[in-house]
Amino acid sequence: MNITFIGGGNMAGALISGLTKQGCPSASIRVVERSPEARAQLQQKFGVATFDQPDAQALACDILVLAVKPQQLREAAAQLQGKLEGKLVISIAAGVRAPDLARWLGGHEQLVRAMPNTPAMILSGITGLYALPGVSAEQKHQAEGVLSAVGTVVWLDAETQMDAITAVSGSGPAYAFYFMEALEAAAREFGFATGAARHLAVETFLGAAKLAAASDEDLATLRARVTSKGGTTERALLTMETDAVKASIVRAVKAAAERSRELGDELGKAG
Repeated sequence: MNITFIGGGNMAGALISGLTKQGCPSASIRVVERSPEARAQLQQKFGVATFDQPDAQALACDILVLAVKPQQLREAAAQLQGKLEGKLVISIAAGVRAPDLARWLGGHEQLVRAMPNTPAMILSGITGLYALPGVSAEQKHQAEGVLSAVGTVVWLDAETQMDAITAVSGSGPAYAFYFMEALEAAAREFGFATGAARHLAVETFLGAAKLAAASDEDLATLRARVTSKGGTTERALLTMETDAVKASIVRAVKAAAERSRELGDELGKAG
C-alpha cells in the first residue's frame, strides 16, 4: 500500500512515524512538501522519498493524505484534479467539509475526512473519521489503518458530528492543559517550585486519565470514589459547583463546535 502525503508538517510527521513503527516500509511513503528544509528533515528522519510538486511519480500511490493547512487546501486540491482516479483521499485539514473538498478535487468522491488531535504526535491521539458514500468498505479499512497508527479512531455516521469531534477531542487537549495550568498555579501559590508544581499537575492528570481508561466505571463514579463526605475533595468540588465550572466547560465546548461550523461555512464558500 503506497501512501503519499501532501504537506510534511507535524501531523504528517506523526502519521509517518506511526506507520513506520507499525511496519509500513519507508519506500512505500512519499511526501510532497514545498520547504527544502522540511523535505531534508523528513528524508533524514524517516528515509521517505520527497518531492516539491505533486508530479506523476509523487502521486504513484493508493492513498493520498492531504495534510496542508485548511487555508491552503483549495490551492492544493486544484493541482490534483484529474490525477486521483482510483485513489483514496484522506483529509486531515480542520474545518473543510468533505463535499466542498470533493468539489475542489473535480468531483472525486473516494474521500475520508479525519480530525486527529495533537496527542497523535506521541501516538496517543484519537481521530474522528467520516467517509463520503463513494468510499468502499476496503477503503474505509485502509483509512482506519492510516489513522490508527497514531492512536484510536471513531467513525461518524454524519459529517455534522465532525464539529462536535473538533470541539471535544480536537480542541480537548487545550482544555486539559488549561486545567493543568490552574493546578500548577495553585501549587506554586502553596510554595512549590515551578518544576515541582508542573510535575504535580501533569502526573495527576496522567494518572487520572490512565485510571479512567483502565476502568469500566463511569467518570462520575470514579470522581465519587475520591470524594469523602466532609473531606477536602468535597470542599473543592462544592466550590467548583458554586462557580459553575462544569457548566462553563460544557458551554465552552459548544462554543468551539459553533466556531467549527462557522469555519466550515467560511472555508467552503464557492469560488
